[in-house]
Amino acid sequence: MQGLFVVFRKELCDHFSSYRFVILFGLIAMVSFITSYMAGVHMKENLEALSKTRFSFLMLFSTPGALFSMVQFVSFFGPLIGLVLGFDSINRERAQGTLIKLVSQPIYRDAVINGKFLAGVATISILLVSIVLVISGFGLALVGVVPGIEEIWRLFIYLIISIFYISLWLGVSILFSILFKSIATSSLASVALWIFLSFFVTLGAEVAANAIAPMDRKKETKPEILIKNTRIKERVSLSSPMVLYSKATEIIINPMRKTTGSIVMMMPMEQILSSRFQNPLPLGQSVIIVFPHMTALIAITLICFAISYLVFIKQEIRT
Repeated sequence: MQGLFVVFRKELCDHFSSYRFVILFGLIAMVSFITSYMAGVHMKENLEALSKTRFSFLMLFSTPGALFSMVQFVSFFGPLIGLVLGFDSINRERAQGTLIKLVSQPIYRDAVINGKFLAGVATISILLVSIVLVISGFGLALVGVVPGIEEIWRLFIYLIISIFYISLWLGVSILFSILFKSIATSSLASVALWIFLSFFVTLGAEVAANAIAPMDRKKETKPEILIKNTRIKERVSLSSPMVLYSKATEIIINPMRKTTGSIVMMMPMEQILSSRFQNPLPLGQSVIIVFPHMTALIAITLICFAISYLVFIKQEIRT
């Protein structure tokens, strides 16, 4: 594809040289480091209990600091990285008049949109890998815990899921940058959609569950009503990318979690066996559990970019 590497290199240089990226990266890195440092100090104070834990290195990422863990922080505020990188990627070129000059060169139009998206994905990947490596260094220096092979693989899968999760919001911001000529409008639309899908969907799921399967707080709720209410809430909440990402990363980072559901019905014999054999899940089993969530995240990301691609290809550049 002619001109793809040129656009990719130019966008990558713009991302790393912009003040907004440096400020955002510094803010996210600072909060992640402080959270992980507090988790490491807490682990250092409980070395006796830590020695009995099989996957102690992963606790650096899953143990809450003052407010939340590193995984929870990426879940809530990671989309801001994608939104910041792409909300003005196309309309800024239109406003400055550089988009017409760009396509007048021997560069195909699809190379422009592909190069911008790939540069954003590369920036996100470098940012996440850097943060994970620095936090791992904190763990080695503070606690002296060396990661095992399975822990390294789990962190690798966590990085892949996180890259697709943030790239989803990069695709959303690029789409709004194509649809709206105003930079302010595209940024506000991107943030509004992020707030709605990340926070209001879970509230709407609770309202829908209580409307379909209402629970009486004054009386003891029947088990079948409670199960129906919970299942409706979980299924509606899965329309939020943040819920998909949170459930997937919880299973990958915490091997002791064996299901993404909040309620598990067990027979008496199953309860006895579960209490006696509290072993972590193997990596393969964890991947099988979160495979639907991973597939959904990847599919949504690709669909969102495909829509951006089609709209940009069919759009008149001179308007």
